Amino acid sequence: MTALPNSGVIPPLCTPLTPEREVDAASLERLVHHLLDAGVHGLFVTGSTGEVGYLTDSARARTLEIVAGAAAGQVPVLAGVIDTATPRVVEQARAAKAHGADVLVATAPFYVPTDPTEFGGHFRAIRSAVDLPLVGYDIPSSVHSKLPAEVVAELASDRVLDGLKDSSGDLNGLHAVLDLVRGTGFPVFSGSETLADVSLRCGASGLVPGIGNVDPHGYVRLYNAARRGEWDLAQREQDRLRRLFRLAAVGDRSRMGGYSSAIGAFKEALVALGVIDNGTTNLPMIQLNDSERAAVRGYLVEAALLPNAEE
Repeated sequence: MTALPNSGVIPPLCTPLTPEREVDAASLERLVHHLLDAGVHGLFVTGSTGEVGYLTDSARARTLEIVAGAAAGQVPVLAGVIDTATPRVVEQARAAKAHGADVLVATAPFYVPTDPTEFGGHFRAIRSAVDLPLVGYDIPSSVHSKLPAEVVAELASDRVLDGLKDSSGDLNGLHAVLDLVRGTGFPVFSGSETLADVSLRCGASGLVPGIGNVDPHGYVRLYNAARRGEWDLAQREQDRLRRLFRLAAVGDRSRMGGYSSAIGAFKEALVALGVIDNGTTNLPMIQLNDSERAAVRGYLVEAALLPNAEE
């Protein structure tokens, strides 16, 4: 069994698609190598950045198989087993193990009316059913419920959860978890692109940034600077990455949603960098138009990831 890294940068991979919206294996393999070349410490597939809620079960399995094959054991592969209720998540977890996952990542139940008092039973059932490390995924913007710090700490103490991905955007909540697990070795990873340096300074173990697909080197530099205690350098890198992250908002919100904008921009940036072939996103997301794609390229130039064609 490959262990969950106790620290580091673990990007949540985009899922490249063909124009026909099939998983683009060649592009996905190039994305894996793009990230590995930057020195990342793990790969997280079928998460929110990977459009997990849009993927069929066969597409989830294909994505995981491709990433696990391309990673070839160099780093652990974390698989989102995100679904509505415990029986469905357990089924996803079993499939993920069969298709090459080293670590499972699960949210609280959603759509089904689950009370926070029932969250513990949900995670215990997953851990009991599949013998792989299990990471809790706190993303209330998507599942509409918050993982209480006390529940996380209890599950960590009972060795049900092996780590936490905090994408709550709630620094107080992050502090609450860190206070309860401090000194235990339980890793807490921040999913914030723009508060990565702050999260690490608070005691987070590592980072799971969506825009790490686009600039993994930047987040590895930020993480390494933080590990050395060079907080001014970490902040400067964070400032540059914060400016780069503005590309997520290039989409005109009068015609498309924020998620369509962000995922489309991440993919368009990867196209511009020559990593993937197409910026196609899943239905019913709306695609970026030409002016929005040009804006993405402008942010890449500003971040020194592309040369300035006017110079």
